[in-house]
Amino acid sequence: MDISTLKDGTKKADVSGVVARKEETRTVNLRSGGTSKVAKVVLKDSSGQIALVLWNEDIDRVSENSLVAVSNGYVTNWKGELQLNVGKFGKFTVDGN
Repeated sequence: MDISTLKDGTKKADVSGVVARKEETRTVNLRSGGTSKVAKVVLKDSSGQIALVLWNEDIDRVSENSLVAVSNGYVTNWKGELQLNVGKFGKFTVDGN
């Protein structure tokens, strides 16, 4: 599926693309207690780009120009920006791994 076809509420999104930019990792407090690391990367393909939200160990798996694929992801609108999320039922691979 092309990135340009994604919209708020899209479920079962299967998307692949190249990491155009990786933003700073930050630590957030979880509602359930404790903390977690989160970072946003910009994923792009020939049709467009979208923010991809990565958590914990997935953050260190990517760098700029990495080829990544998300299967069974979902799209949300966070503060006016569309974001692709892997979630607990999705799968995230880097460079075919």
